[in-house]
Amino acid sequence: MTEHLFSLPVLKQLSPAVSQCQMAELPVLVITHPKGRAAIALQGAHLLAWQPTGQKPVIWLSSETAFEPGTAIRGGVPVCWPWFGPAGKPSHGFARNLPWQLTAQSETDESVKLTLTLKDSEETRKHWPHAFTLHAHFTLGDQCHIELESHGDFETTSALHAYFEIGDISHVSVEGLGKPYIDKVLGGEKAVLTGALTFDGETDRIFVEPEAESLIVDPVFKRKLRVKHHGNSDVVSWNPGAKNSASMKDMADDGYKTMVCVETAAVSHSQISTESAPARLSITFEIE
Repeated sequence: MTEHLFSLPVLKQLSPAVSQCQMAELPVLVITHPKGRAAIALQGAHLLAWQPTGQKPVIWLSSETAFEPGTAIRGGVPVCWPWFGPAGKPSHGFARNLPWQLTAQSETDESVKLTLTLKDSEETRKHWPHAFTLHAHFTLGDQCHIELESHGDFETTSALHAYFEIGDISHVSVEGLGKPYIDKVLGGEKAVLTGALTFDGETDRIFVEPEAESLIVDPVFKRKLRVKHHGNSDVVSWNPGAKNSASMKDMADDGYKTMVCVETAAVSHSQISTESAPARLSITFEIE
């Protein structure tokens, strides 16, 4: 899927490093830079791919996802806002299902910087009665940094729901998540993690006292992914397991084997945005 994104025909060259392409029914920004390459769907300001030069792809994207207007993309880094999970409809909020606008871009020898913007509209007010301006800032080089900046007067829950490409879920472990967590698989039961998180079935945990950095240890790919969290109250780790993967129409039956989610989130404590102080949530990841 990653290679397909980077072989799309160029519809418009926006700068030396950034081109606009089309993936099925959705416009996509494709970034090709000496430090690496990436792709972002304008729907949802949704990072689809990031691959530093000389490395394997870092972001997992489902081979079965539909690139259709209004349909959530499975994989990448969805922007879950202004709520997380089933707190409202649609699930994980409306921001990931709506088209954003590219409002700023620049590039240097080290990185490409892009800002995508979503503002309230008649469509958003059907779901949520607030005026807002939401920016997603991307810095793409040998690190990937995403910052969500929300302006307005309201309270939200949110997440940067990052899906990472791994060699085999049965061998991967995640360190630096923290200890206390809410186990959503067990109906919200509270528990404490000792050591690193490993995966032997469906996993969906909200770590409520997370560390500032998490480390995905992947012995199959022989690499470690460092994930840094900013502005969050929680870190969420998720893998659907075999049964759920087989039941999801936008994921291959064995899709769960090659992905793990480590998400920067504000779930157990909401974020408050005011006119003078926007709320911010950001994630940075790199190959260690």
